[in-house]
Amino acid sequence: MSSTTSTTPTTMRAIRYTAAGGPEVITLDQAPVPQPSKGEALVKVGAAGVNFSDIARRYNRYLEATPMPYIPGSEIAGVIVALGPDTPESDGLRVGARVVGLCAGGGYAEYVATSLRMLAPAPAGPSDAELVALPVQGVTAYHLLKSSARLAPGESVLINAAGGGVGVLAIQVARLLGAGMILAAAGADEKAELARSLGADKFINYRTERLTERVRAETDGKGANVILEPVGGEVYKQSEAALASFGRLITFGQASGQAPAVDTARLMRRNAEVIGFWLATLPSSMVAEAMQALAGWLAEGKLRIVLGGVYPLEAAAHAQQDMEARHTHGKLALTIG
Repeated sequence: MSSTTSTTPTTMRAIRYTAAGGPEVITLDQAPVPQPSKGEALVKVGAAGVNFSDIARRYNRYLEATPMPYIPGSEIAGVIVALGPDTPESDGLRVGARVVGLCAGGGYAEYVATSLRMLAPAPAGPSDAELVALPVQGVTAYHLLKSSARLAPGESVLINAAGGGVGVLAIQVARLLGAGMILAAAGADEKAELARSLGADKFINYRTERLTERVRAETDGKGANVILEPVGGEVYKQSEAALASFGRLITFGQASGQAPAVDTARLMRRNAEVIGFWLATLPSSMVAEAMQALAGWLAEGKLRIVLGGVYPLEAAAHAQQDMEARHTHGKLALTIG
């Protein structure tokens, strides 16, 4: 039997994309409260994370087609208010438990149904808005470095878009995993102080400097062992040229709107690799591993959440416009309730 609270309503406020397009397609509507299926929990959402993937879905430029109308949002923090039929409680995940985790869309709403395996008990202390930095951007930063890049202690790391949600966490995770020199790159000088405060050794403005030349200068001509690249276009091209021998470049987005153009001859000359990363295809065990590590570092005071903006649900369009215009840093969150 499903385990539910008696106060769950039948309708809720939710953000919808009415069609593919700009911010004008974002609407605040009433929608039915979803019913959790077997293996799922219904979560009353306290905060939802805002990500570039939400914007890509709005333009229908995501890695998979986005059905319209569509409720965006893939990371949430809140309280479990119901479990699906024949779904037992497990690992502290029960009705009334405060949780943080992932959902397959639908997070920009007052309630969302998601797999119990995609949720974790929320660590005490951080707000819901702070917690939503962990499921998408935190898990991404962790596995970009640990699993995809196979970062070894002492290796140099270049982190592009270092002022963004993944970037500010990747700087810290790289340091926690034993990186040597950490180079933080972004398109605005005002992000330099933040990057250094989080543990970056050097800052590079890739709009005003030649990224390849700076990276090689800072690494005694060797190049970076590991490069995280979510921008695409010219930033990708300059990053690929900055790879060290046997270096690994992890591409995980194209925020510039320009897909990366891989130069295989250049890679062969350096015995280097380009590796793709997509969070949506990670098994739940890898998500759980990352969430456990991140929550532990957070509880120990080793990880700092940087909130770049907290918006009410009805200001979702404003939040996405600010992110798209690169007017923010750190994590953007929508508060719901």
